[in-house]
Amino acid sequence: MTRKISVFWGGFGLVLAGILISCSSSSPKPTSGLATANVVVSDPGTCQAPSGPFSHVYVTITDVQASTNPNAGDNDPSFVDLTPGLSSSPKQVDLLGQANNQCFLASLGSTTQLQAGNYQQIRIILASNNTTVANNACTGAANCVVLNNGTTGTLQLSSEATTGIKIPSGQIAGGQFTIGAGQTEDLDIDFNACASIVQEGNGQFRLKPVLHAGEVSTTATSINGTVLDSVTGKAVAGQVTVALEQKDATGVDRIFMAESADSSGGFTFCPLPAGTYDLVIVAETSTNLAYAPVVITGLSPGDTAGSVVLQTSAATAPATITGSVTSQGASSAIPVDAQVSFLQQVANGPTVTIPLLPNANQPSSMLALSTTAGSTCANGTDCAAYSAEMSASPAFVGAYASSGATLVQGAASAAAYTVDAIAFVPSSGGTLDCSPSELKSSSAVMPVPGSSVSAATLAFTGCQ
Repeated sequence: MTRKISVFWGGFGLVLAGILISCSSSSPKPTSGLATANVVVSDPGTCQAPSGPFSHVYVTITDVQASTNPNAGDNDPSFVDLTPGLSSSPKQVDLLGQANNQCFLASLGSTTQLQAGNYQQIRIILASNNTTVANNACTGAANCVVLNNGTTGTLQLSSEATTGIKIPSGQIAGGQFTIGAGQTEDLDIDFNACASIVQEGNGQFRLKPVLHAGEVSTTATSINGTVLDSVTGKAVAGQVTVALEQKDATGVDRIFMAESADSSGGFTFCPLPAGTYDLVIVAETSTNLAYAPVVITGLSPGDTAGSVVLQTSAATAPATITGSVTSQGASSAIPVDAQVSFLQQVANGPTVTIPLLPNANQPSSMLALSTTAGSTCANGTDCAAYSAEMSASPAFVGAYASSGATLVQGAASAAAYTVDAIAFVPSSGGTLDCSPSELKSSSAVMPVPGSSVSAATLAFTGCQ
């Protein structure tokens, strides 16, 4: 189930989960006249119990602000308050809560209007954990996770509590959000809570937000379907992750949203920005067999993928890919946050991100790492190791058709993965780091069912 939060004011809602808008380097002044915008927040639940470790993820929101200046600093006077009154009465929201038919989790009551223009930066600010919250669902803290065994853990924050959560322009559909005088626009922010929670070595949980945004229409904009097993004709007896992906500036499909199929195999992504998307589906049976991934290309909001059948005959034991990421500055070790993805060039199709297999070892669809000092690190570096369970089979691929995609598996006997890592300034909410900020393995990793294979170390340099 995809989940959203809507913050309403004056006939239009405004943001609820960090967002940086527009890729322009200029600072256009707002055009004259007032406008309204609806902003919703979605949150896929791949980490939700019983398949994942969390029953609830609570965050407490104290403010939402926007600026037409893409370079506005933390306390820049160009920011306007979109939720007046919220700071004195913070709103606690369960990101894994039950959404209603409109895919919304909650509404924040507030009224205002804003100048028309190109809004280049929007921030959502969370309460510090020592904030007093009415009817607090956490134990002592304003933000927390509740594990599926009932244990509550504080969700540690970094800059989000004071400077707001941001989305870089590369993660905004179309690169900017423009609103004209007299217009009402809808803006969706996808808050991937599951990919945003990192359990650190000391057992604490830290929020490192993974966010996307884009203009949407709140009616008839879903992409949906059902995932079935080829032998039983029923939902998979196991776990299924469905990822909705879009191409980045280099043409690589990146995960825009991801969610778990429900008990009947169904999935729905809504609402969605206009554009073209690809679906990537991975699944693991209750007996720990991994299906071959399925890729369906060329879907648009309003399309249904119909019944997507996973081939039982192509299921094999999962393969494990291990490796490490290192980081260093100009002359010494320095930590970074890294997002690690596994890319596959599909037959006659795009290079897509293959999500991690859904199981208790890796409930999220992506890997989030933080490099730190340690005895295993190369001299002068900080490092982090990873271990990812992936399907060893090449993907079945087909183009979207209203009658159903015709899926054909690639001719290769095994999958070939490129390991990709993107470096960010630690706890910055998405500021790129290092030079270059993205690294890819120089040779393909060829996984073997039931076995482990090592990938070359990805070594970031020039980090800040």
